[in-house]
Amino acid sequence: MILRSTRFEPRPLRGQITVPGDKSISHRALILASASAAPTLVSNLNPGRDVRATLEALRALGAEIAVDGEGYAVRGGALREPIGDIDAMNSGSTVRMLLGLCVGAGLRARFVGDASLSARPMEPVAAHLRALGARIVSTEGKLPVYIDGISDDRSAQIILVQPSAQIKSALLFAALFSGKALKIFGDRETRDHTERMLAAAGAGISWNGREIDLYDPVVRGGGTIAIPGDFSAAAFFIVGATLARGSALTIRDVNLNPTRTGLLDVLETMGARISRRNERERNGEPIGDLFVEHAPLHATTIDAQSARRAIDELPLLAIAAAFAPGRTIISGVRDLRAKESDRLAAIHRLLDAVGIVAEDLPNGIAVDGGSPRATGATIDTFQDHRIQMAAAMLGCAGGPVEVDSLDDVDVSFPDFFERLERATA
Repeated sequence: MILRSTRFEPRPLRGQITVPGDKSISHRALILASASAAPTLVSNLNPGRDVRATLEALRALGAEIAVDGEGYAVRGGALREPIGDIDAMNSGSTVRMLLGLCVGAGLRARFVGDASLSARPMEPVAAHLRALGARIVSTEGKLPVYIDGISDDRSAQIILVQPSAQIKSALLFAALFSGKALKIFGDRETRDHTERMLAAAGAGISWNGREIDLYDPVVRGGGTIAIPGDFSAAAFFIVGATLARGSALTIRDVNLNPTRTGLLDVLETMGARISRRNERERNGEPIGDLFVEHAPLHATTIDAQSARRAIDELPLLAIAAAFAPGRTIISGVRDLRAKESDRLAAIHRLLDAVGIVAEDLPNGIAVDGGSPRATGATIDTFQDHRIQMAAAMLGCAGGPVEVDSLDDVDVSFPDFFERLERATA
């Protein structure tokens, strides 16, 4: 076991690094590959616990998944009802998207999770899937959730009451595994990884950020799905290199899907120096290399649309705002209350650690930035992997910063601290 220091000092980030495979795409690749009896190789799968939860859940549902070189060979075909409960651990993506699979494949299953996941809402996805004829019973809107996944032809058109990439993916996977066409209305340019992956796998699908038409829900099996580097993982290093004096860092092979890169757009309006290089496409996803240098920032206003495209990176944007003279206003933060922890409260704890004041607004937060100074306080991360990594970057830019725990980064980025050490050596 590697003993990690929980204290982070100011230091630049330099050289070249890569980041793990994209977590969001990894979930979807495993599920999509399970739709075919032909083996599909999934390479560069995210190594975190969340994706492991999806992998093990699919095995429980009858998919054959085996290590094959540097990837996983996945064969689906005839899926089956699990013998016991499906444990999604801490992964909301696992529950929500696999509920869709169970609806489409007509499977019965009971989903459970850890204490954190069991406190998060499941009724929004359940309600949308019921419109397809599913019988789903939640526990006061949360886990455990029992699904009797018998679907019917009740509806071939769904309106998203709550625009969400996970909800629309659950609906699309229900259509894929049932073989029934589906139209979805009411999207608001949420992440389109599922749409891109279905198209790359040969399904007949069109989408424009508002409507989705899966008119031919048949995919070809076989081949390889190569997962690009996770932008949400790269985001920590992007912000760290922007804020830490003397930094000049290249992050290679990163997913640059425009539904994910709201952080880049906001940082660039604040004066960040970020270059996109070697841009190309893989399995329907745009990827490239990012070169980031330290740059002084200025305050800005982040609207709800931009915040939605950077929902996982909002704590990092708040940290960036702490170093930008003036008042930065971030709108559309209500969903942060229901993540792995209350991330809105976590933002306050992060900023307090460097003496920066933040004010809660109706569905927003205002950060008065300019001169962060470490206060010596220990940051309570409430076992949230993203807050632990964000705190490390805060320390690189404005430390020393002490963190209560580093134990939860395995959820998405198990070797985060090793890669950080290489970038700051």
